[in-house]
Amino acid sequence: MRQILPPHVKQKIRNFFLDLDARIDSTLFSSGKGLRELYERYSTFMDRFYVGRWKRWVFIEPLSEAATIGLGGLILMLALAIPAFRETADDDWLKKSDLAVSFLDRYGNPIGSRGIKHNDSIPLEDFPDNLIKATLATEDRRFYDHFGIDVGGTFRALVTNAQAGGVRQGGSSITQQLAKNLFLSNERTIERKVNEAFLAIWLETRLTKNEILKLYLDRAYMGGGTFGVDGAAHFYFNKSVRDINLSEAAMLAGLFKAPTKYAPHVNLPAARARANQVLDNMVDAGFMTEGQVFGARVHPASVVDRREENSPNYYLDYAFDEVRKLVDTFPKTFNERTLVVRTALDSNVQKAAEDAVENQLRQFGRDYHVTQAATVVSDLDGGIRAMVGGRDYGASQFNRAVDAFRQPGSSFKPYVYTTALLNGFTPNSVVVDSPVCIGNWCPQNYGHSYSGRVTLTQALTHSINVIPVKLSIALGGKAGPKAGRAKIVQIARRFGVTAPLPDTPSLPIGADAITVLEHTVAYATFPNKGIAVTPHAVLEIRTGAGDTVWRWDRDGPKPRRAIPVNIAEEMVGMMSHVVEEGTARRAILDGIPAAGKTGTTNNYRDAWFVGYTGNFVCGVWFGNDDFSPTNRMTGGSLPAQTWHDIMTTAHQGIEIKTLDGIGMAPMPKPERRTVAQAGGAPKPEENKPVPPPVLTKRGAEVLVQVEKMLDDAAKTAEKPAGKTSAAEPVTPVRPTSSSAASLPDNSLAAATPGDAGTPASLKN
Repeated sequence: MRQILPPHVKQKIRNFFLDLDARIDSTLFSSGKGLRELYERYSTFMDRFYVGRWKRWVFIEPLSEAATIGLGGLILMLALAIPAFRETADDDWLKKSDLAVSFLDRYGNPIGSRGIKHNDSIPLEDFPDNLIKATLATEDRRFYDHFGIDVGGTFRALVTNAQAGGVRQGGSSITQQLAKNLFLSNERTIERKVNEAFLAIWLETRLTKNEILKLYLDRAYMGGGTFGVDGAAHFYFNKSVRDINLSEAAMLAGLFKAPTKYAPHVNLPAARARANQVLDNMVDAGFMTEGQVFGARVHPASVVDRREENSPNYYLDYAFDEVRKLVDTFPKTFNERTLVVRTALDSNVQKAAEDAVENQLRQFGRDYHVTQAATVVSDLDGGIRAMVGGRDYGASQFNRAVDAFRQPGSSFKPYVYTTALLNGFTPNSVVVDSPVCIGNWCPQNYGHSYSGRVTLTQALTHSINVIPVKLSIALGGKAGPKAGRAKIVQIARRFGVTAPLPDTPSLPIGADAITVLEHTVAYATFPNKGIAVTPHAVLEIRTGAGDTVWRWDRDGPKPRRAIPVNIAEEMVGMMSHVVEEGTARRAILDGIPAAGKTGTTNNYRDAWFVGYTGNFVCGVWFGNDDFSPTNRMTGGSLPAQTWHDIMTTAHQGIEIKTLDGIGMAPMPKPERRTVAQAGGAPKPEENKPVPPPVLTKRGAEVLVQVEKMLDDAAKTAEKPAGKTSAAEPVTPVRPTSSSAASLPDNSLAAATPGDAGTPASLKN
């Protein structure tokens, strides 16, 4: 091998590597020497700026720390602002929010509109000078002087709010408010404020001051479902914005701060008081004198009476959000911004739902300590016929039917029983109702009693809590209860439930939150013979010219099979007993087969009834926004009664369809019930399918009052006719309560019997 290369070649290779090594060593040495000299020169130069002793700690160190923190803060703000700038990436960012949608019900009748009607036919120059001055004086007096952020105004607002101990003055400029309206939401977070500030500066570089002001006046929400001052002028005063006077301009300018609170058609005194504040602002800003605004103070604006106009606002908000999501899926070549949308709304059912919710809350809300409710009525294909998202849209636009996540309680159990039937159980399978624990958690039944051997149908009918937990354990098998709960969640997903449903031991008895809309439409799988559907409000979208661009039956998601037909029919049979003889007897419809499930949560915070017929499915929820407990209200009380009232109207004048599965899961004769004793030995109880009604304290008071009335009447009858004088008038004893004449067992105002300390998932 050594003889492969000639000696002179070997020498040349050796010399090459020696030369390369020398060059590398020389370069490294020279570089090191040069860097050392450079550092020495830099040190010598920087020594001229050395500051020592007290000057260093007073000036240099604070400035250095401030620069470091400022740089870090700038990097953080830029990171937070990245999502906001993505909104402006498209060239048509200005057109994204100007959809103008007119809505029709399922029969083609107009029901309302949503979106921003950008009225370019009214230029800024034609807006009344009084309106411009009122807006600037109230919202942003330095609008034409700042760069998008009013630093002085923001600092002043911070000081005012700190002194007041709350939010008393806003610091956002008109440009910042426009940025929020165009790109952001109303949530109060630091991230949103950072995005708002950056976008405001961005808008100032893209648009002129007059263009920003025009967009703000056109796109601000003004209450009553209207956007822009021209739409508000037509809605409140029935005139164009060109024709409004000073008092009307002040009232409109007062709406920018809180359009719901100061909407004149909802609270005219508050709107006039706010308009008076706007007039004060105009005087303080120097735009007008006290003499000029005196007439507007003496003669405040009057508004058109729209109390009789009952628009389904919660439904329209939901439908408009659905339209916007659909339009985002259209090709980018689609530039039409004015649309006509036919919805699945049935105006008669909608009114019945609104009336039922209001009547129940007005009549029994105080007795039950409940303030809010929500309901959804759906066709079996998922089309939403009615939606009520709260008691009063004017007081709160939060849609509790769509956006509120509340624990469903026992109304979640049908998903558990469906999973059990899919894994070998039958409606007549027997499970022992006895104490059970998963770790340190031991579920209890309503009333802390146990029923011994019961069928699945009996357990569902009487809302026994132990059985679903035992089923989750059995479904998991050797893999454990967690695997069983995973199967339950998987079935719920097939039904269309998209809520998070985190894994907890109490999941089988409804501890995980869900929305009314999702829960209700998921139940449609049962009367649909196992076919799951997607909730939707939109049936058809047309352009302003009448061209159809989207149809649900052609372009919407197709129904999907979730469970076999026989399983769905068995569940219908089981759930029908809940209405006929279980916890939802108040939901019985005359001559119409129905099925469903009640639900009540911890400390009676939530009460549900979700049920269906062969025609519709309806879900009802009652509770409080602050999650405070109700007065022992269960799903079988107000929710079941409200469901009954709504569905009675919904089925009028239509063909009643059969409900396949009724009678497939007959209730066997109940076995002897047992009550667990302290020693563990079961005590035989009277052979009854359900515990007997318990007379409540209020019911006892009513009976005592009735007894007194009868006694007084008897004494009066015994007196001789001549004994009763003018000095001793016979006065009947009146009941002290408006519901005193009601029987406790039948009155909705009577509290449902049970243990007040029972955990939520432990109720019907």
